[in-house]
Amino acid sequence: MPVPVPRQRAIPAVESGQAQAAPAVGGPSKEEAVRNEATPTTAENRNTATHDHSAPHTTHRTAHQTALNATPADGVHQGVSTTSVSTTSASTTSASTTSASTSSTSSVSATGVGATHTTLTLLLIEDDPTAAPIVHDLLDADGRPIRVRTARNLTEAERLLTHDVHCILLDLALPAPGRAGESDDELAVLRHVLRLAPRHAVLALTASGDAARGTEAVRVGAQDYLYKDELDGRLLSRAIRYAVERKRSDTAERRLAEGKLRAQENARLERGLLPTPLLEGSPLRFAARYRPGRSRALLGGDFYDTVRTPDGTVHAMIGDVCGHGPDAAALGVELRIAWRALTLAGLCGDELLNTLQQVLEHERDDDEIFATLCTVDIAPDGRRAGLCLAGHPAPLIARPDRPARLLPYDNNGPALGLLPGARWPRMQVELGAEWSLMLYTDGLIEGRIGEGRERLGQDGMVEMIRRQLSEGLSGEALLRAAVNEVRQLNGGELTDDVAVVLLDRVPVPIPVP
Repeated sequence: MPVPVPRQRAIPAVESGQAQAAPAVGGPSKEEAVRNEATPTTAENRNTATHDHSAPHTTHRTAHQTALNATPADGVHQGVSTTSVSTTSASTTSASTTSASTSSTSSVSATGVGATHTTLTLLLIEDDPTAAPIVHDLLDADGRPIRVRTARNLTEAERLLTHDVHCILLDLALPAPGRAGESDDELAVLRHVLRLAPRHAVLALTASGDAARGTEAVRVGAQDYLYKDELDGRLLSRAIRYAVERKRSDTAERRLAEGKLRAQENARLERGLLPTPLLEGSPLRFAARYRPGRSRALLGGDFYDTVRTPDGTVHAMIGDVCGHGPDAAALGVELRIAWRALTLAGLCGDELLNTLQQVLEHERDDDEIFATLCTVDIAPDGRRAGLCLAGHPAPLIARPDRPARLLPYDNNGPALGLLPGARWPRMQVELGAEWSLMLYTDGLIEGRIGEGRERLGQDGMVEMIRRQLSEGLSGEALLRAAVNEVRQLNGGELTDDVAVVLLDRVPVPIPVP
């Protein structure tokens, strides 16, 4: 008959290893202890009874919950002038982890007036009923009883493994599910428990002298191992506290390592999405800015590139893969690299976009994923350009002799990946002798204005850029001011990623002889 789960008081939702809880203040009186010893109950019921009889002493006890959550803060990427993502994310992660760990440790080790305590809970998985007395009188570092639950097999253990269990004491001699009578894997039961409770501290219980098996259990994932016939209450109590602390430390270290890996991934994605332009020999000036959307440390699906081909033509591109996160970023990197290779190979216009669509269709993992794209090829003399739009907002052009405006977008083709066999007409546009051309993703125009539902839109963006140009802003200063103002109008970080590219042509004055 399964052992009933005892009714718990306010116990924090601690997943062992993320926060060690300090035990409750108070314990059973001598009379209560004698009465409990005289009552034939299981180890679990005895400990539960001890906990319940100590209710009059719980006036000094409060429930405390500590969670270790060291998620790296959002990275801010500012085009080619951005600070290293690896440094930002890793240091932020380290600080967050250290702070959470310190907070958790201080709350656990606090004693005296005002300290908060929670009873430690041990789950014993042991099929020998005589083993229960081994863990009868367990006390924590402050002399308070440790609650014990007993499971005779893994089925009972799975039912009793609730969120308030801090440590598992496992007999390695138990048969693993589906492996009865087999001996090819002596640690099969441990592997099963580790899969069942990956966030809990685990103590392995083995036969005396079987140090090799115990050592292997620690290598597989247990926090420590103990010999059955050498156990006593003091030794086991200390081992439980050590296992819980070690699990928590291992969890903090693992999350810190994950944060560093995520930061390194950010740096790799940044190099792929935000490359160094190849403009050697061109008189055009280049500036770019990138900012990820709210609450994301990874870059999103926005990407851009600029290259100059041997004939002197400057090709610029900006695109946006639907979705966010590493999958969208990885697909954006592939499209950008493919665009650069195809452009250097001499493709442009409809032929180029059609090939990019084939790349997208082969690389995406979902048929509903698409990408918008804007490509511009500027003639060697810098006075005209070819424009192709694949579901993307039209670029903005500003010239000294007229207000900033959007380039024509009447022949805008569909986004890549939406329509098989689609066509993307190439429009010829006049730029003039002196101009600034701004390519951007929709994150710049989809931010809200104030508290209402109204968005900035392309018209609002054009007015904003006109005003900033009239204030004498240009280059990186213009992009920085534009992105910052859009964030302010939105009342905080933008939901979508923002990428902006600016190309300027300023005529070189002819020297007077």
